[in-house]
Amino acid sequence: MESSNLSYDKALARIEEIVVKLESGEEGIDQLSSLVKEAAVLVKRCKIKLRLTEEEINKAFED
Repeated sequence: MESSNLSYDKALARIEEIVVKLESGEEGIDQLSSLVKEAAVLVKRCKIKLRLTEEEINKAFED
């Protein structure tokens, strides 16, 4: 799944899907590696989005 075009909500939903797959234990080792890498990218993007949103909110209250 291409993560660069996902909204925060869709990225979070995808992370939740990945967690369910990882917890099921049914994925092969190759797929596990891919899923973990994808989740890491999505988590990073979500953290950035949250930080930027927090900065925007703080800036709005300063004005």
